[in-house]
Amino acid sequence: MPRSKKRSGRGGQHGAVQPFSDEDASIETLSHCSSLTDPTSVADEGAEAVDDMAQEDFQFKLKGFIDSTVDKSAKTRQGALDGLKAAMATRILYEFISERRMTITDGIERCLKKGKGEEQRAAASLACLLCIQLGSGIESEEVLKTLKPVFKNILADASASIQARQAVATSLGVCTLVAEDDVLDVQATMESFEGLFTRSYVREDGSRPSLSPQATQLHTNALLAWALLLTICSGSQLKAVLSKHLPKLPRLLESEDVNMRIAAGETIALLFELARDLDPEFELDDWEALCDKLNALATDCNKHRAKTDKRKQRSVFRDVLKAVEEGDFQPETIRFGTERMTIDSWNRKRMYDAFREFVGTGMNYHLQANEFIRDVFELGPPMLVDSATLKAMKISRFERHLYNSAAFKARTKARNKFRDKRVDVGEF
Repeated sequence: MPRSKKRSGRGGQHGAVQPFSDEDASIETLSHCSSLTDPTSVADEGAEAVDDMAQEDFQFKLKGFIDSTVDKSAKTRQGALDGLKAAMATRILYEFISERRMTITDGIERCLKKGKGEEQRAAASLACLLCIQLGSGIESEEVLKTLKPVFKNILADASASIQARQAVATSLGVCTLVAEDDVLDVQATMESFEGLFTRSYVREDGSRPSLSPQATQLHTNALLAWALLLTICSGSQLKAVLSKHLPKLPRLLESEDVNMRIAAGETIALLFELARDLDPEFELDDWEALCDKLNALATDCNKHRAKTDKRKQRSVFRDVLKAVEEGDFQPETIRFGTERMTIDSWNRKRMYDAFREFVGTGMNYHLQANEFIRDVFELGPPMLVDSATLKAMKISRFERHLYNSAAFKARTKARNKFRDKRVDVGEF
């Protein structure tokens, strides 16, 4: 994955915290992109001035949130973290963030160390969004260097909040994908995840470990984070993983938890895909037994399982079975702005799902504007247009009604003329 090394200094400004709403998170989400477009595309100078004012107000609130991440009140810190998360998920804020990177990182570290449960969860998610915003380079490497020891301590601490450990597992996986430069450090992080999800393996004698739903979710998150890092492993690392884990991973398919079964199935499909990229003739000793197990999950009719769980499971495992038996993948097209992208492999799917988990509804916007995410999916430089152009491209409901009415009238006239001609011919 290409890396553009960028350096920035420490900075930070103070401002009072203002109430934050969903509207604030999406105020003129394209106003910052004027540098990427032709200035002549902005037709109204008055509208441009309003955009500038909205941008200043937005940044003022963000500065307040950054300051409040070290507030004495846990409620204020939580609100500040949530406000920054909402902003980073829906906006590209590279310039603003890079100037205050160290201040934001210090706030996240403090919340992870001093906070509890939900606050730690929010801080871990914010760390991931910060790395996604900064992209693959020196800045995100320094963020990870500061936070990784804290992440690993929480992950390994059985007395820590289970919600915090779940969030840390997911965030550490994505932050490592974005920012880790050392192959051995990637391997060490993967081993941390292995130490968790392997505890969910059904034992050789068929007995299942006794785990709470929360602990199973932690192991599921660790497995998915581990699978994400498989996408950047070297060939030699993959060979070692295939030898060590692929024969054992099918044990997770027997889990009582539907999310664990699905995560295990998708990870197995990913491993088969990566293995066949290395060796088109790749085979697994217990291949037939694995296919039988996958087929049973793809046609599961267990009455004690919820209908929604069975429906979701059957859909996923039909695709997993095709991947293992035939090396096939069902492609999916993602449309964003004027572009489209095809998810055509389990590798791409794992990365897309990981990023979407953090940016949520802002994923399409990040696909348009985030240079790092575009680089990951080989989309080339951003092709953004300004808000005025986007608005012009979008037909309103009223305009669509007028267009349909005009088309209906035109069709009626044409048909009436045709009917008149038929009548004339008949009378002739």
